[in-house]
Amino acid sequence: MMTKKILFLHGFFASGSCIPAQALRQAFTGEAEVLTPDLHLHPKEALAFIENICKQEKPCVLVGNSNGAFLAQIVASRLGIPALLGNPYLEMTRFLIERIGAHEYKSLRADGHQKLVIDQLLIDEFAEVQAHQWDNSHPKLSDRIWGLFGENDHLAHFEPLFLQHYTHAYHFPGGHTPTAEEVREYYVPLVEKLMNHNQSLK
Repeated sequence: MMTKKILFLHGFFASGSCIPAQALRQAFTGEAEVLTPDLHLHPKEALAFIENICKQEKPCVLVGNSNGAFLAQIVASRLGIPALLGNPYLEMTRFLIERIGAHEYKSLRADGHQKLVIDQLLIDEFAEVQAHQWDNSHPKLSDRIWGLFGENDHLAHFEPLFLQHYTHAYHFPGGHTPTAEEVREYYVPLVEKLMNHNQSLK
């Protein structure tokens, strides 16, 4: 019976059906169940939802990309769960301010609602969450929360900020959103290493 579970948290304009999510699920077929839910637009609701999944499903690792990695750091440090943060967008307000207005999600969401709006209310909520994102970070978590940074990421440049709080930073020759091949080649081995490392820490 399969017991290992991995929780993948997608980026801001993505969904649980995005290419990185699909690639991760396929890569771990037969080895672990990869949960790839759609996340709520609002960060406080997203965080409550993620924490609830963690308490119910007990994933052994969180894997996030971009905004999903921003949220993963917060939940992982709160609950002590190992996490791989892919191109974490640690200052989401900066991302949102430049994109005020109506948008569409780039991958299909389960509820069929593909439209979203970035407004000042959403930015203010992210600002509040952002201000407290490091409240539970601690040196003892350095072995559990790792960062993976694309060398051609032209959107997020937060490795220096990440390294103020954690020590394990890895790199891959990709952009902000990894391709399926990059997920298989760079994300999957680190997720496996993190799962094995976590077993040795127990």
